[in-house]
Amino acid sequence: MKTSALTITLLASIGTGSVTASDLLFEPGKDSRFNWDSYSELKKVDLKGQTLTIAGPWLGADKELAESVLAYFEAATGVDIQYAGSDSFEQQIVIDVQAGSPPDIAIFPQPGLAADLAAKGFLSPLDEQLGKWVEENYAAGSSWVDLGTFPDQQGQEQLFGFFYKIDLKSLVWFVPENFEDAGYEVPESMEELKTLTQQIVDDGETPWCIGVGSGGATGWPATDWVEDIMLRLFEPTVYDQWTTNAIPFNDDKVIEAIEDFGWFVKNDGFVDGGARAVAATDFRDSPKGLFSSPPRCYMHRQASFISSFFPEGSELGVDADFFYFPAYASKDLGKPVMGAGTLWSITNDTPAAREFIKFLQTPIAHEVWMAQSGFLTPFKSANVEAYGNDTLKKQGQILLDASTFRFDGSDLMPGKIGAGAFWTGMVDYTGGKSAKEVGDFIQSTWDTLK
Repeated sequence: MKTSALTITLLASIGTGSVTASDLLFEPGKDSRFNWDSYSELKKVDLKGQTLTIAGPWLGADKELAESVLAYFEAATGVDIQYAGSDSFEQQIVIDVQAGSPPDIAIFPQPGLAADLAAKGFLSPLDEQLGKWVEENYAAGSSWVDLGTFPDQQGQEQLFGFFYKIDLKSLVWFVPENFEDAGYEVPESMEELKTLTQQIVDDGETPWCIGVGSGGATGWPATDWVEDIMLRLFEPTVYDQWTTNAIPFNDDKVIEAIEDFGWFVKNDGFVDGGARAVAATDFRDSPKGLFSSPPRCYMHRQASFISSFFPEGSELGVDADFFYFPAYASKDLGKPVMGAGTLWSITNDTPAAREFIKFLQTPIAHEVWMAQSGFLTPFKSANVEAYGNDTLKKQGQILLDASTFRFDGSDLMPGKIGAGAFWTGMVDYTGGKSAKEVGDFIQSTWDTLK
């Protein structure tokens, strides 16, 4: 985000309780994309003289974006918001809650840590009606309720987290001009995607660029493939059982998902450089084949952030575009989406914290960030026209069309699995080991943790 004089004024005011309407990034009532009625309603909440502390993972430009939204709550209610960002948030929040000095609101980058703290009594359950509200107002609403619901100290399931700011992973990138020149159409189903893959090979070309190299984290891009495929082969309950090891990693369903990934990655003709190049190719370099002349590949499956590694000056929607990684039409499982997002929880139960969670349920809380960058939402009442560009709008629509949403599965698994054995196993698989061998290895590792 380009920092303007207005933004500097706004940021200087955050934490002083002195934000006024004139300080806000978008002046209330002046932009028809925004639901200003929801901002006006906030003015009925009087929090003058109260302080709201919020801790999260964002620094730098991301912190500025977050604070541009927080300013609206501060200006409307008179509360004094103090946001503290940290690049070691996961460690700091544990220290703070154990020391008895938690922030009022904590922003968790993934639900696993929130679940751990809820089980230890460090999170407050959200209002009882919020779960029903999420089910009715978020696309794939029950998914978001499930993701924010954890056992409390007594083992009772309660809603502890509200998802706000979502990242999308179920995307396939391509160059529109290459598709047009070759006469290819965007596939609407997994069956059509596989047919297109074979057609490109039959035309003497290579359909995919795939790279899973990532230094010490090599292998993680392959786990995203398997997670997306798992949601397209089976009901989401199977995915949930898999990420908790309720079904073992060498279960037939998991093996099937790995082998379905293998259909794409283990065929030398399907991948730029051949199957053996997958593990040796850095994921940041792997999409470059889309832009070579002639193209070395036609498709690349990766999350929304991969566009940061496209050639300088690439215009999204023109030089590169994306489509939804499609579901199997024959499976009738709707449109599952896999991704990530931040979970907002109450770690110190105050009136201001409760009112702030209500603020996150308003369109204006979403639209202000939508109009800038790096923000997607499944909130059906937020105006999609508020998105800052067509790429964000298209990604936001994929979220709104989703029938199921699931969090990145490896992030839900124990660290030694999701950020260890699963990565290693996928490298071994692309290198020639069978899905059964890989599944047995990962499960044996998981067994040592029990």
